[in-house]
Amino acid sequence: MIKVMGKAGRVLRQVLEDYSISQTKLANELGIGRSNVYRWVNEVRDPNSETVLDIVKALEGISPEAASQFKQLYMNGES
Repeated sequence: MIKVMGKAGRVLRQVLEDYSISQTKLANELGIGRSNVYRWVNEVRDPNSETVLDIVKALEGISPEAASQFKQLYMNGES
């Protein structure tokens, strides 16, 4: 089975763009380096399921609307 890379990254990129949230701001909220966020949004690497939950929490701290959109797009498979 081939793993499809990038679903979370594609959704995350869209949400960050839609809500004008910088990769640096999200990285700071997560307490990680910006390079990690860069890898996700550029589909180099997928965040694991625990990290996806952390992303949702971080987005809620920045913009509840952005967090809601991320969850909706991620769960509905839209991107």
